[in-house]
Amino acid sequence: MRLAVLALAVCSIPAFGQYSIQHDGDVVRLVDSAAKVTVSVVPSFGNVAIGMTVNGENILRFPFASLDDFKKSPTLCGIPLLAPWGNRLDHQGFYANGKAYNFNMELGNVKGAIPIHGFLTYSTDWKLVEAKADKQAAWVTSRLEVWRQPSSMAQWPFAHAIVITHRLQKGILEVRTRIENLSTEPMPVAIGFHPYFQLTDSPRDEWTISVGARTEWPVASGMPTGVTRPIEQMFPDPKSVPLKDYSLDNVFGDLIRDASGFATMTVKGKKQQLDVSFGPNFHSAVVFAPNRNRQPAAGAGRGAAAPGAAAGDAGRGPGGQQAAAGDAGRGPGGQQAAAGDAGRGPGGPQAAPGGAGRGAPAGPAQNQSYICFEPMSGITNALNLAQKGVYKELQSIPAGGTWQESFFVKPSGF
Repeated sequence: MRLAVLALAVCSIPAFGQYSIQHDGDVVRLVDSAAKVTVSVVPSFGNVAIGMTVNGENILRFPFASLDDFKKSPTLCGIPLLAPWGNRLDHQGFYANGKAYNFNMELGNVKGAIPIHGFLTYSTDWKLVEAKADKQAAWVTSRLEVWRQPSSMAQWPFAHAIVITHRLQKGILEVRTRIENLSTEPMPVAIGFHPYFQLTDSPRDEWTISVGARTEWPVASGMPTGVTRPIEQMFPDPKSVPLKDYSLDNVFGDLIRDASGFATMTVKGKKQQLDVSFGPNFHSAVVFAPNRNRQPAAGAGRGAAAPGAAAGDAGRGPGGQQAAAGDAGRGPGGQQAAAGDAGRGPGGPQAAPGGAGRGAPAGPAQNQSYICFEPMSGITNALNLAQKGVYKELQSIPAGGTWQESFFVKPSGF
């Protein structure tokens, strides 16, 4: 289905050769006409990328008929930010700099006995910084000043701002994140992203994946146990994993890097392929691909209790300086940074085939046709496992300092 056409007129910024910007209501589209790629971003609502079409095929799951429907009942889809932490914490609080911080559950922005995915995913406080195109790329940059919101500071008492640039170049989408620590103490970094990818030339159970990691962090009750195991104990051949054989919600570390420091995860269909490359400051990866007809893979995390609850993934939702204009950035394998794609309608992309729930998993059910390769700055529960001395790779931003990293989405075969 197509997103409903919004009543607002589309405003196009003059094109520079193959690249252009389109504004349509709340949606900003980045267009690469030569690569036939369009990326749709909604800066005003979570700064979520809700669509990336490649030669007319949407590669991001967006199970809504309209942008308004998404805003009324948001669930994780597209490319959402998870902040100020990603995935689960083992209690209603966290440690930072050796101090314990407990959440104020009465504020309502953090929910559940086991809080998950932070509280900024659907923030409406993002401000558009710029949306431009030149002869090299098209990009949109937005900024979230977290320190301005008392309820956010009450839960995460580190004054900071987040700047995200979605950049489309040579048919590749770069998502670049910059965090500015404006507080007087070091700020831990525990953010991540939860991109929902799909192929359109074959169903999920015909896809194969490649996971660029050496180790897995097995979990119990959704939390890493503190030990790791070689990835081959889970996937005999991590470079060619038949997705039909697995229900995945697993945490991976010790990522395999190329000469430029990028780690790549891949999903392949009949001809279509997506390569998702994580920059060096994304230390961990979560792979989420529920299979209604199989139990979760040994060591699986968040979905372990309910493999049939994949529809919409609704239960997993959360309760600086401007990027240089025209900066080509970095890309995996030394390539220039690339950017993304826009949706099919003024409000965004065509809904993913099978993107909405397909019914109860009674008998051999059809699976949700998506896979999430999640770039994470640290493993699940990194904040609290670091305090226990279990996790050694927790990153921190010094007072007045910044953290920056990118991941890239490269489609082929469309």
